[in-house]
Amino acid sequence: MKPSFRTAALAAGLLAAVASWAGDDCVSPASTHCTVLISATRFADAGADIPANISVITHEDILNTPATSVPDLLKAIAGVEVRPLYGAMGIDATVDLRGFGDTAVDNTLVLLDGQRLNPIDSGNISWSTITLSSIQRIEIIRGTGAVLYGDRAGGGVINIVTDRAHSDSVSAQVTGGSYGYRSADAQASGVAKSDTLQAVAHVADADGWRRNSGSDQQSASLRAGHGFAAGEVFSDLSVYKDSNGLPGALLTADYLSDPRNARTPSDSQHREGYRLRPGASIALSRSLSLDAEVSLEHENYESRNVSFASVFDRHRTMIAATPRLRWQPPLGVRRNEVVAGIDYYRGQVDASLISDPSVIPQLARQASVAVYAQDLAELSEHWVLSLGVREQQVSQHVRQSAYVGAAGAGTGLVSGLDGAAARSRAAFDAGLVYRADGWRAFGKFASVYRFANTDELFGFDPFTGNPVFAGDLRPQHGRIVELGTGFTHGPTSARLSVFQLELNDEIDFDGNSYANVNLAPTQRRGIEAELDTAIFSRLRLHAAYAFIDASLHDGPDAGKQIPLVARNKAALQLVAGLDRLGTYSVDLTAVGERRYSGDFANSLGTLAGYLTLDLQARWAFARWTLQARVINALDRRYAPFAGYSTFLADHYFYPADARSLFLSLGYELR
Repeated sequence: MKPSFRTAALAAGLLAAVASWAGDDCVSPASTHCTVLISATRFADAGADIPANISVITHEDILNTPATSVPDLLKAIAGVEVRPLYGAMGIDATVDLRGFGDTAVDNTLVLLDGQRLNPIDSGNISWSTITLSSIQRIEIIRGTGAVLYGDRAGGGVINIVTDRAHSDSVSAQVTGGSYGYRSADAQASGVAKSDTLQAVAHVADADGWRRNSGSDQQSASLRAGHGFAAGEVFSDLSVYKDSNGLPGALLTADYLSDPRNARTPSDSQHREGYRLRPGASIALSRSLSLDAEVSLEHENYESRNVSFASVFDRHRTMIAATPRLRWQPPLGVRRNEVVAGIDYYRGQVDASLISDPSVIPQLARQASVAVYAQDLAELSEHWVLSLGVREQQVSQHVRQSAYVGAAGAGTGLVSGLDGAAARSRAAFDAGLVYRADGWRAFGKFASVYRFANTDELFGFDPFTGNPVFAGDLRPQHGRIVELGTGFTHGPTSARLSVFQLELNDEIDFDGNSYANVNLAPTQRRGIEAELDTAIFSRLRLHAAYAFIDASLHDGPDAGKQIPLVARNKAALQLVAGLDRLGTYSVDLTAVGERRYSGDFANSLGTLAGYLTLDLQARWAFARWTLQARVINALDRRYAPFAGYSTFLADHYFYPADARSLFLSLGYELR
């Protein structure tokens, strides 16, 4: 029997009732001291005053997690579901925060050092821009972010914070693994008086478990900084390149009999790009500070479909400017902090759907400007009030050429569509935090929104095949109500939240009309609980559970579940630190059954849930580190993503890799 929302709420409430610890009031899930957050205020600050359910993956957590990619690090967090498609590098993985299914990439905002990685089109996050060795911590702030970050933060914000040079050091690591996996990582940093320099490089290559799933990945980053009495100026530069085979989805018979098979044995994709970000952090006075960045990003992408003798080319460019001020006026013993800023983004995507890359029949441009302000006011020793507002305007222009074949008026490119749209949305949030002796509780009422991405504005007439402009696609918008609590004492902390998110005009793809549409009202209700504790002095436990009821709230399919959203997800991690005998980790992840992609009518059955077990052992010898990982140790066969093809009248599956072993050797010189 499936648990109801009321039953799950009662169970989660019981967990909170027994977690009656006292201690400091910091929000970190993995340490006993205050964790500095950036994504909560867009300035480095402690997170105890933020009315949100926050998790932080620390550097120590990263070392103790048997992960081979950035998405793997997020699997153990409550409310986060990860759906990889191919291989251990996570190149095409999707991270879904709070149950958005097919549109997760448009509703989970991913940041790198506070700058958004989500593209303006429907493309996936380019995870190759981030190497595991460069990450200092990952901040996950659920269900909030529309005021500070705007578009696409409906599920929440994931901010990946990279390490900074603090001393002279050099480190390197090589890894070998199953199915021809091999990688090398190197990192060097130097500090000279007020100047810092840091470089990180990563290369990886694999044959792949499935046929035609071989992949390679290269990335490098460089950061230079100069500190002075009032702050710091810096510049970040990163370059990346990756490619992989595209074995495609398997129909039911092949998935059951030969999951290593490739339905498209010769298809492939390739991407390369760079990211340049200069910035500054300056204290203008004792109470006023300025942070500002300017960024330029560019990516070239190509995929080849041999069966149809076609090539898809995409060139994407984005520039951004994000200045913001923090004012902390002296108001006696009570703290008050105002953050205000401007976000400006401008992007362009040129794409070709034909084999001749010199022809660009599709063009999309988007410009966005937003102003926002957030105030955190300490009302008393125990109470903190948070208020925020944001106004964002987006203008979009799309153009697409079309082919007319021999049966038409001629042959060649003719005008297809040329459309423009201008939209604006406002957001607000209001929250109240109560804190006392290691215990905190919060309540929040906020609005969220997202605009259609540029790909969603391209449509076609199913009768003529001509491109049409989806200019009537309205921005999705809604409101969230959330209550939460948490306790911290010594090595033990627990967090619990209950939320309800109601959306109007949610944007998704309708497989019946083959068009992007505004859905009838939708609703997501959920419970998220996490517990971190030390069972013994050398044995730590992390447990997480999330119940998410994501459904259509109105219309002909009212009460039906949103596809690809698991109602139940749980994770358990045990880490045993035995000093010279090594550190050992056991990670269990359980994901419940889901509806197939696109099945809003819930008529095509359910995609089976799965349980995975990952293991890791790490030994340190002076400056050397030896690490062994076993991924999917139980060798379970499962599909993180699956759907149904009306053309083939069959389900299709993207099978996960079988059991894989990885062995790494690292060296560090300080």
